[in-house]
Amino acid sequence: MSQAENPERLRPGHEVTLEDVQALMGASTPHFAMQLRTRIRALIAGLPAGHPARVAGEREIARLNTIAFDGEVRGHAPEEGLRPLASLTADQARALDAHH
Repeated sequence: MSQAENPERLRPGHEVTLEDVQALMGASTPHFAMQLRTRIRALIAGLPAGHPARVAGEREIARLNTIAFDGEVRGHAPEEGLRPLASLTADQARALDAHH
């Protein structure tokens, strides 16, 4: 994934919406977290504090910072026989294994 943005979202006069931010959030995984963080930061840069798209974007940037460095766990404990995803840190994987 590149850090290039959809040019329509960045054109002068385009009003950034919550949907614009959500479109970028949909692809968020540890592997792409830093690229998405950069794209969201650029998208919301000109919005005032409290704007719904800025609030959602800032929240997503914080989450992306976390998963970029710590991995992520989605859903509940792994099903019987399934190993944790490689995006988990070693400590998280050991903690999940200890529960089984």
